[in-house]
Amino acid sequence: MAIAVLVAVRLLVFLSATLKSLASIGARSATAMAEAIHYDLLVIGGGSGGLACSKQAAKLGKKVAVCDFVKPSPAGTTWGLGGTCVNVGCIPKKLMHQAAQLGQGIMDSVSYGWEVDPTAVKHSWETMVGNVQAHVKSLNFGYRSELMSSNVKYYNAYATFVDAKTVKAVDKKGKETTITADAFVIATGGRPKVADIPGKELCITSDDIFAMKTTPGKTLVVGASYVALECAGFLHGVGFDTSVMMRSIPLRGFDQQMAGQIKTYMQEEGCTFIEKMVPVSVEMAPSGRKLVKWTSTDGASSGEGEFDTVLFAVGRDVCTNAMGLDATGVALNPKNGKVPTVDEQTNVPHIYAIGDVIDGDALSPPSALTELTPVAIQAGKLLADRLYKGATEKMDYLGVPTTVYTPLEYGCVGYTEEEAEKTFGKDNLEVYHTYFKPLEWTVPHRGDNACYAKLLCNKADSERVVGLHVCGPNAGEMTQGFAVALKCGATKAHFDRTVGIHPTNVEWFTTLTTTKASGESAESTGFSLRVRHCGESAAELIRR
Repeated sequence: MAIAVLVAVRLLVFLSATLKSLASIGARSATAMAEAIHYDLLVIGGGSGGLACSKQAAKLGKKVAVCDFVKPSPAGTTWGLGGTCVNVGCIPKKLMHQAAQLGQGIMDSVSYGWEVDPTAVKHSWETMVGNVQAHVKSLNFGYRSELMSSNVKYYNAYATFVDAKTVKAVDKKGKETTITADAFVIATGGRPKVADIPGKELCITSDDIFAMKTTPGKTLVVGASYVALECAGFLHGVGFDTSVMMRSIPLRGFDQQMAGQIKTYMQEEGCTFIEKMVPVSVEMAPSGRKLVKWTSTDGASSGEGEFDTVLFAVGRDVCTNAMGLDATGVALNPKNGKVPTVDEQTNVPHIYAIGDVIDGDALSPPSALTELTPVAIQAGKLLADRLYKGATEKMDYLGVPTTVYTPLEYGCVGYTEEEAEKTFGKDNLEVYHTYFKPLEWTVPHRGDNACYAKLLCNKADSERVVGLHVCGPNAGEMTQGFAVALKCGATKAHFDRTVGIHPTNVEWFTTLTTTKASGESAESTGFSLRVRHCGESAAELIRR
């Protein structure tokens, strides 16, 4: 009995000591976890804007870190450092657009003497995706290397605010790191929306299309945004039966005449548009395809069809609702989750925002261009310079050029015609315009009057050019240079005094004479097309 009591006592002593030891270890662990790493600047989001801001701040001698973490898409797609543009946006999009353009070039080549059978040429989706993804991964590696060489600490971890000065970063293994900073930049970007309908889990988005290992097959693209039309364009261009389901208008926010020009071109090239319709359900059909049912926007009609792939491109949601911003006091637009800012500064003075998350409608003046990659990069660099270099230059969200990489490319800078009429008044607006056919298209005999260019001029300000729009090959390359001219206040007279480079598409801007107000046709006839490519416009010769 005495021995049993003695053993019990010793056991209790041992257990007591063990518990104290464990408690001590736990306390030390908790203390270690609570010990925060401090930075001058923490950027949340490793997209183009966030990376540009972080590297610029580090270049100015600041201790900087970047937190970036990609949650898989509903279809399971994920990617590396660099944000939307590099991984699931601009870069793979343009490369696949190029693939489609090369296909058109093969068809045109027959007229130029190349003895190829276009009907026998095949496209390998798997090869294209493999090579595009290899390039994207090389960019991912390059971004990580740049952060290291710039002395920017990179956390591949999901950052959540604990309070206005503290962030908890959790990596994929669940490891937590507590980070504090003097200043924060929210650059988390956005992700595609998917309509909340039965069967939505059977659909994909632009987060998935660029890395699809199997061919998309017959595809339905839901939406008429620039992402929708770009994806539909290259899918059709590499040989897939492609339809676009459009609820209302194409390219909302862009010049609607230009949007109509693109839509018409795509239709003539064989892309189907299902107009004034919205999807109501998606289900697996016995054939193994997706059965999509839809109804008209007015409810008067309905339809259905089977597709191998259903891609939603109906807009994007910004990534601000699950990062603890409520703990910081940062105000959000309740309608869209975007962050109202003044010079990228939120209502909490040490917290800033750049890129997609900025509420463009709250800017003064408003801007619909905050989501563009070069805009985020420029804004990020300028913000770092103001914070740490004493600079004063602010981001100008007006006069930003952009291009839509649809089969017929569209480039623009400045006001749309609709915006210009509202801003300057219809009576003060002179629109010079022309349809044209690229010289390269004359030999294969395609695209009569498919391309179009116009200048919007403010008559009350010496015909200063307030908008430039062009649909045609290499539209982006044309628009970039003119953006500089518009920044410098170019007028119609400046364009008229500029000697064009012949034979190019862009020279049309130096010889525009037809105005919309005149009521004269801006279409090019066969005669004017031939004469134009001999150095002068038909109108110039006729006047002589």
